[in-house]
Amino acid sequence: MRKFFLLFILAGVALGLIYPWAVRNFSGEELGTWHAYQDGRFKPVTVSLKAGTGPVRVFVDLTTNADRIVAFDRTVLTLTAAAGNRTVLAERLSFSGNPTPREQSPQLTDKIFRDEAGLIEVDEASTYVFTLGPGDADNLQIKAVDLVLRSGAVVPDARVRQVGFGSLAFGVIGMVLAIRFGRSRRPDKSETPPKPRWGRGAV
Repeated sequence: MRKFFLLFILAGVALGLIYPWAVRNFSGEELGTWHAYQDGRFKPVTVSLKAGTGPVRVFVDLTTNADRIVAFDRTVLTLTAAAGNRTVLAERLSFSGNPTPREQSPQLTDKIFRDEAGLIEVDEASTYVFTLGPGDADNLQIKAVDLVLRSGAVVPDARVRQVGFGSLAFGVIGMVLAIRFGRSRRPDKSETPPKPRWGRGAV
């Protein structure tokens, strides 16, 4: 039974956690990378997007010398995207959901953290201006900030995630019950068996 529930746990992890992560990071085609931080200052990034390239998923790569970023309740960077006089995206980035950053090179101690800012629906060709700036998180040395865009991004199916979390919960509960009842059925070897009432050694 434990193997049966273990399969549900593995399926739940795959559908509920790995599937949305893979869709967000690998679906679509990368349009390019633009530098948004230079000489210690942020600069706007202007990108022309053609009709039919949407939805476009927006990522921000932050290069710093920190080993990890713990800022769930703080804002490391802010991002806004505007087309014409209309704001199409406004997001606060904490980068706390990226526990395993990329290394820039084995010789450098800098780490690259990535956070997703959201999706942009590109209904018609237009020029988009992305503006990044610092948040309220301090004691973080910023080395570089890059804007990364991916076209044709796929949105994770919420139903698949729900099935995954349901399978994960069912597998965990079943595994706990299987372990508990399995222990209760094991004989206690410390107990001395009763002496026979008849024959040799009888009382």
